[in-house]
Amino acid sequence: MEVADPTIPGLSPPNPAVIARLVLTLLFLPVAGLARTWDLRGYTGTMLARLSGRERAYSQRYTERFLARLATAGTAQGLTEVVARWTWSLWQTEQPCSEPSASPAVFYVDGHRKAVYSDVLLPRGPVGKLGGKILGCRELVVLHDAQAHPSLSTTHRGDHHLTLGAPLMLHSYEQATGQTHVQQVVVDREGMAAEFLAQQKLEGRQVITLLKADQYAGEESFAQVGPWHPWRYNRRGQLICEVAAARFTLRRPDPADPAVEVEVALIRDWRKLLPVEEANEAVDTRDWQADLIDHQRHFWEEGWQALPAPAAPTTAKLIAVITTGHGMEAVELAQTYFRRWNCQENAIRDWLIPRESRHQSRIRQRAGRELRTRQTSRSVGRA
Repeated sequence: MEVADPTIPGLSPPNPAVIARLVLTLLFLPVAGLARTWDLRGYTGTMLARLSGRERAYSQRYTERFLARLATAGTAQGLTEVVARWTWSLWQTEQPCSEPSASPAVFYVDGHRKAVYSDVLLPRGPVGKLGGKILGCRELVVLHDAQAHPSLSTTHRGDHHLTLGAPLMLHSYEQATGQTHVQQVVVDREGMAAEFLAQQKLEGRQVITLLKADQYAGEESFAQVGPWHPWRYNRRGQLICEVAAARFTLRRPDPADPAVEVEVALIRDWRKLLPVEEANEAVDTRDWQADLIDHQRHFWEEGWQALPAPAAPTTAKLIAVITTGHGMEAVELAQTYFRRWNCQENAIRDWLIPRESRHQSRIRQRAGRELRTRQTSRSVGRA
């Protein structure tokens, strides 16, 4: 990756008209079917030129030098605040003061890592789209509202954890929009950290997330487990999920700090059955007759038939959705968390991943053309 020269003709001193056209070029890249500034290398269309008020679109090099100039000028934070205020005015409606009891708005936060291929060493992290490979990448922290509208996206180092990026984004969004607090935040399992939850609770936020499977062994790990209620049915009317309210205590890294008390929505998922580890005395697995009664062990007698081994006992998979707030019904808590698939995961899949897939397909096509060219030149040389 070549380091771009921040000195640009027409921008030293800055020309407001040129800056406006460059910003419009960056803004309307997706409209012209371009996913990144690199695609400007082979762009010969006129749409970007018309949208930016020029006869021809800016080149890839000139546009990236403009981005470098923005970075050195420290305008990233200002542009982030502008985008946050714009999305807030676009999607959110202010609640009148006469409705103080209205439920707070729910926001969904998630992290997405995109691999960055460069000659310069970059912070590395696991890229889920590529099977969890550790690559040089950038971390995108994305904020959506309850209607799946994208509200804000910030970029961080590839080794930046979501528990560090989410508070920074929330503070930036609150300052830009003038809101006191984003009161309800839903994050995935990556945000399951006792210290993170305790800090957000002190700041007045209610965090909803998923408890990791290695943090509990079963229903006995929870306190005050309430009655089970049916929650979901399949198309044939069979019960597939039950939910019950419970409580759980999270220990913090420092034993001197108070533990974090959370409310839990326990979910039994009957679609996924797990084997039950019996606490009875161990059976010698080397003796295949251990579970047979006496008259069934006489395999030498005429007419003896082998019996199938009894099925191992199973139980439904247990899922624990937790919240740092109080007074939320278990069914409502479960629905709020699992709504993130429609509000955020699908949006990330439809918005970010197709861009990456298009870029990878273009790389494969270019590699295929280069391979065919080499093969053709070799065959001509042999002839």
